[in-house]
Amino acid sequence: MTEDDIIKFVSGLPGTVAFTAGPEIGAPEMAWGDTFFYYAPEGLDRPPSDGRLPYATIVTKDYEGFDTASDLGRPGVFRLNVAVGRVAFERLVGHSPAAHAEHHAGTDYTVLGRVIPHPLYAAQSWISILNPEDEERTREILTEAHARAAQRHRPPSGG
Repeated sequence: MTEDDIIKFVSGLPGTVAFTAGPEIGAPEMAWGDTFFYYAPEGLDRPPSDGRLPYATIVTKDYEGFDTASDLGRPGVFRLNVAVGRVAFERLVGHSPAAHAEHHAGTDYTVLGRVIPHPLYAAQSWISILNPEDEERTREILTEAHARAAQRHRPPSGG
């Protein structure tokens, strides 16, 4: 799947709002070009400031000094990141998020097309896929993450 395929699919899931970071939404320059997917059935015109996290992201470049394990500087390489929860993480990766520290050194975070633990957020039950190739599996993972985000959603207060 391409970045555009993923954006189109996830944006079509009910209640999802997608933002591609840029100066017009006040995003830090480091994130420009990356896309963030939030479950927000109330609608949003910019990323939420209430502490809510996206349930999926597309990252198009390394964040120097912070997130470089995937070597996203390679031409055409991007990383889909998805918050899948503990049970799905273990099913997809083969070990629990809590056990990831033991597996970190043996994980190739540069491999294309495979479900791998997120290089930084595996302990929080995030998985990654660099340049997803299996469209059906990728859609299933994103659909499950969307359903999980919807189930966990709490409307913002004061609105």
